[in-house]
Amino acid sequence: MNKKITIGLFGTCGNSTWRNRFMEAYDQRGIQYFNPLKEDWKPEDAILESEHLIHDEIILSPITNETYAYGSLAESGFFVLQAIKLNERRDIVIMIDPDVNVVDESFMSTIEGVTAEAQRKDSIKMRHLVNVHLKKISYPNIYVVDSLDKMLKLSLELHALQVLKEGLKRYTI
Repeated sequence: MNKKITIGLFGTCGNSTWRNRFMEAYDQRGIQYFNPLKEDWKPEDAILESEHLIHDEIILSPITNETYAYGSLAESGFFVLQAIKLNERRDIVIMIDPDVNVVDESFMSTIEGVTAEAQRKDSIKMRHLVNVHLKKISYPNIYVVDSLDKMLKLSLELHALQVLKEGLKRYTI
C-alpha cells in the first residue's frame, strides 16, 4: 500500500498569505500538505507540528520579507540539520528573501532606542549570513531557492519524485 506523500508548509507565519497559492496548487493536484498556521493555535499544537517536521517527506521553509524573522533565521540552520538527521530521505526547500519590507507597525519591536530601520538592517544582515551558510551545506536533498515561484515549482517536482520512489518500494525486500 502506497503512503500518501505530505508537504509541510513551514516558514513565515503571522499574517503572511504565501501558503494560499501553494495550497491551491496542491488541492488542484490532490497533494496532501500540512499547514501549521491556525487561527486558534494552542501550545499543544506544537506536538502536531513537530510530528510533521519529523515525518513529512517534503518540508518547505520560506522566510519572506514580511517580517524581521529573527526567530526563523535563528532556527533555520538547526532546523535543517535536525530535520535531515531525523529523516535523511526527506527533501527540504528553503527560501530567504534578501530584503525586509515591514510596513505593519505590529511587527516592530518595543525595545527602546532601536529604530525600525536598525531592525531592518540587522535582519538583512542575518538573512545574507544564513543564506551563505545554508548554501554550504552539502546534502543532496536540501535545496535553496530564491523565490516562492521556484519553491512551488520545485515542491511539485519533488512530490512527483517522492511518489515515484514510494511506488518503487514494492520491489524492495
